[in-house]
Amino acid sequence: ANVKSPYLLQHAYNPVDWYPWGDEAFEKAKREDKPIFLSIGYSTCHWCHVMERESFEDAAVAEVLNKHFVAIKVDREERPDVDHVYMRVCLALTGSGGWPLTVMMDPEKKPFFAGTYFPKEGTMGRPGLLSILKAVQHKWQEDRSYLSQSAGEIYEAISRRGQRGKEGEFSPELLDKAFKQFKEDFDADYGGFGQAPKFPSPHNLLFLMRYWYRTDNAEALDMAAKTLQGMRRGGMYDHVGYGFARYAVDDRWLVPHFEKMLYDNALLTYAYLEGYQCTGDADFARVARETLTYILRDMTGAEGGFYSAEDADSEGEEGKFYVWRPAEIKAILGEADGELFCKFYDVKSSGNFEHSTTVLHHIDYDLKEFAAGMGRAPEEIEAVLAQCRQKLFAVRERRVHPYKDDKVLTGWNGLMIAALAKAAQVLGDTAYTEAAQRAVSFIEQRLTREDGRLMARYRDGEAAFPAYLEDYAFLSWGLIELYEATLDITYLEKALNLVNAMRELFWDETEGGFFFYGQDAEPLIARPEDLYDGALPSGNSVAAWVLARLFRMTGDAGLETLVRRMFSFFTPEVMRHPRSYAGFLLAGELYGSSPRQVVLANQGNREEIAGFLQEIGRRFLPDAAILYHDPTRQGAVEKYLPHIQAQGPVEGRAAAYVCENFACQKPVTDPAALAGLLERKVLLSHGR
Repeated sequence: ANVKSPYLLQHAYNPVDWYPWGDEAFEKAKREDKPIFLSIGYSTCHWCHVMERESFEDAAVAEVLNKHFVAIKVDREERPDVDHVYMRVCLALTGSGGWPLTVMMDPEKKPFFAGTYFPKEGTMGRPGLLSILKAVQHKWQEDRSYLSQSAGEIYEAISRRGQRGKEGEFSPELLDKAFKQFKEDFDADYGGFGQAPKFPSPHNLLFLMRYWYRTDNAEALDMAAKTLQGMRRGGMYDHVGYGFARYAVDDRWLVPHFEKMLYDNALLTYAYLEGYQCTGDADFARVARETLTYILRDMTGAEGGFYSAEDADSEGEEGKFYVWRPAEIKAILGEADGELFCKFYDVKSSGNFEHSTTVLHHIDYDLKEFAAGMGRAPEEIEAVLAQCRQKLFAVRERRVHPYKDDKVLTGWNGLMIAALAKAAQVLGDTAYTEAAQRAVSFIEQRLTREDGRLMARYRDGEAAFPAYLEDYAFLSWGLIELYEATLDITYLEKALNLVNAMRELFWDETEGGFFFYGQDAEPLIARPEDLYDGALPSGNSVAAWVLARLFRMTGDAGLETLVRRMFSFFTPEVMRHPRSYAGFLLAGELYGSSPRQVVLANQGNREEIAGFLQEIGRRFLPDAAILYHDPTRQGAVEKYLPHIQAQGPVEGRAAAYVCENFACQKPVTDPAALAGLLERKVLLSHGR
């Protein structure tokens, strides 16, 4: 088969006769009257590798699978639709989910068994894969009606539309309720929420910063800042090569699960940039810069697309690439610098990870506190540490690198485009704008079908799989940020076109809300319409935020209607546990505030408005749309931003207008005067 998925290719030499998801496999199952064994994972998944080593490379397991089942492998990053539908089955049957996802079903794709990782032989409390396969095979031959009944009941439950209760109206109380739930779950010692393992979930922090902005509740900002601080100092952050690992296995952010995902690094960069805008903490800006350095250095293809992930393992050991021993550090840095480095990053001979190795961190202090304890200037210490990190990086580069998944996913690239464009606005570096623009061009050239349909995955010269809701939503977000960074109306036009296509392909006319996969895609046993925000915000959450932002920018009533319908459809579900829908609440916060716009106008020379852009970029303005009246693109302004046509330059000079509720104040021609106007915050009407 012409398979490009790195995950499927990893399994190409297993003794199991794997088929990709497709007609060939299902027809074989029908023809030979066999059940289907479906295994779903991804190339950088630790437990997927473990299950492969224990079971799928094992002759006895392969014999049972090949003789009595049709075995199908799915890469969840290429087919999130298949993963999503069958993960719901697993959650419904077992109460938990994860990868590898193991499902057994009939040739009509109706499942009767689901679970996650299974060892080959049973262990304490966990049945073995071999015995499960034999039991299912026996049932299939001797008591199939039992399996058919199970499959029928599961199919009924999963294909039924979820009852969300009566329609609801969005209310600011939802935001208060979510904040209270975050407060209850907050770890006041180390930041983050809940117990270990601790995930970054950056959309939670975006929500808290916006909540602070609107209510002046300092606790919300403290929670976000402490979490950003904890992740930055801990072992989840790669202090030598930069970028963030997937999650921390403990509550101190000390030991990470070492795989690095593009989406985490994109959303975390965005959160650190906003954290910097809110607090002025230069460390947050530095982390954002460093993370982008990692992405542009290690995760960017020659044509400008961004790769998906890096594995946790190298040479068969988790984290081996990232950990250190004191002797090794001192041999590279010399005794004095080595001593200082080991002291700052807590490197001891006893170690804090497997085999007495150390994950670098400085959880309990920052640079200033450390320098004070040493009686030296922070600048001096930082200069030494920076040199040390460079030397260690050069040595580490010679180690065996973890496996890199080099497929390009449209949605995750959209998130990275958003992060880069945000960095260009906040940090004023045009290199970030250029990287974002190259990625947009890559998607247009390599991931867009001739008829304009976006595709989900590109690898090795091939684009495949019609893109999903999240691809359209995440890329629209990236394009909005890129418009605000470049003020090139082409990007606003692209975002609006994408949203129109998203509506045609995914919108649920009867209820409101968007389906996971398009009406032109392969129909599965269910067509989910989910809102829950997991490791990254859901397609519906980002779609709602994008629609609310575009309504703010254009004043297009059609966009507002869609947002309102989404709120009335989803609000009853969100009411039950708002904290699980922080991504969706970003749209709620924006929608619930007074519309604010900052309109810049001049004769088309970008240099003249640089001072204004600097004032805008350093401030956290989550309720403001940044617009540009470009007289050289009058036709496009007329078409998409007709309400700003009256806001032009003043006596030939560049001008800025601050507008609230689509009514503008007098223009200012001096960046300092704009700064004064931007200081005013608009508070949500919480009876304040």
